[in-house]
Amino acid sequence: MYKKLMIGLIIALLCLSPIAAENWNSFAGDVTHNGYRDENSDFVTNLWTFNMESPIHSSPAIYKDYVYFVSSNGILKAIDMETGQEEWDLDLESPTNSSPIIHKNRLYIGCDDGLKAVNIDSHKVIWDYDCSNVESTPFYYKDVIYFGSDDGHLYGLNDDGKVEFNKKLDGELKSSPVIVDDTIYIGSTNSKLYSIDTDKSKNWDFTTGDEILSSPSYVNETVIFGSNDGNIYCLNESEGKLIWKQDLNNKVISSPTVDEHDNSVYIGSDDGNMTCLDIRDGTIKWSHRAGDKIQSTAAIKDNLVAYGSNNGYLYVLNKFTGLEEFTYNPGTFLFNSAITSSPVINGNTLLFGDDSGHLYSLNIEKYEVPGSTQLYYSLGILIVLMIVIVAVVVKVRRRK
Repeated sequence: MYKKLMIGLIIALLCLSPIAAENWNSFAGDVTHNGYRDENSDFVTNLWTFNMESPIHSSPAIYKDYVYFVSSNGILKAIDMETGQEEWDLDLESPTNSSPIIHKNRLYIGCDDGLKAVNIDSHKVIWDYDCSNVESTPFYYKDVIYFGSDDGHLYGLNDDGKVEFNKKLDGELKSSPVIVDDTIYIGSTNSKLYSIDTDKSKNWDFTTGDEILSSPSYVNETVIFGSNDGNIYCLNESEGKLIWKQDLNNKVISSPTVDEHDNSVYIGSDDGNMTCLDIRDGTIKWSHRAGDKIQSTAAIKDNLVAYGSNNGYLYVLNKFTGLEEFTYNPGTFLFNSAITSSPVINGNTLLFGDDSGHLYSLNIEKYEVPGSTQLYYSLGILIVLMIVIVAVVVKVRRRK
């Protein structure tokens, strides 16, 4: 009898685990912000681009065989990851800079006018919660959707959009929350990082020297986050005591990505560097110079770390050395657009958007990238310039 029960339990767990694994419950996928999902799709990586026709500041969410992007003007699109073709779209009727999360066929997204829930089967908004601007990406935890708002409230709504949690804090909550063991961590524009239990009791707050727009990561009983005062901080989870901090020389809007297996945290700054630090003591392991602001949060896969920069380049580095494996500049110099959207990785497929409104799918394992529309524009301009130069030279020679 005992043996039969164990077999039944194992079968049940095996059946449930793929479903749970497909959920994208927070910014960059989980509390480490690694932006990575094991590929369970039955297709190989394809190279494609897609034009959203409006800047993309939001970071994508992956669910089943689709990637979900939201443009800054509030257009949500579901894109087939294999073909790069649009499956469906929805006008949210409100600008958005928040990123979507997905749990069991429901997508949740913050907008200028509050939080919206979308049924991705019917492609319709099933409810919305009106409040001030929501740039904070929601976090799904124990059937409650937690998020911050510019009105200074930390909210928690159930699957029906009813309020389960409402805590007034100071400042604007643009940082995205992470939740571990019934404790919520979130930053505010009042320069504080808060630790609050899901029963609404406040544990502690920690004050930095400027606004906190960076979203915290959690690893090994510590909370790691950046501040606009130029520092990255690591705090003890229980009391909020400082374990270490490191000066990154300029605003840190990017969120930390943690690799607990290598004891590394990766984070960009407005100084133009992607920095790898030791999560145990904050020692800098290496720093990669992009030359422009890095507000994109890095994604990691195996021995690679990928991020975008405001200079229009996507960088893929060796995560141990910080040396470049390859770079991709879809704007081809003439049409460079900032990459503030954070990349995500599904198997060998790396996906990201930029301020030109384009989405890109590339193969991170084979270093294969798609051709871009901007490349053809650049070639067209160069051809026109060459024709003009030749015409001028011919005209000058004739005069002689």
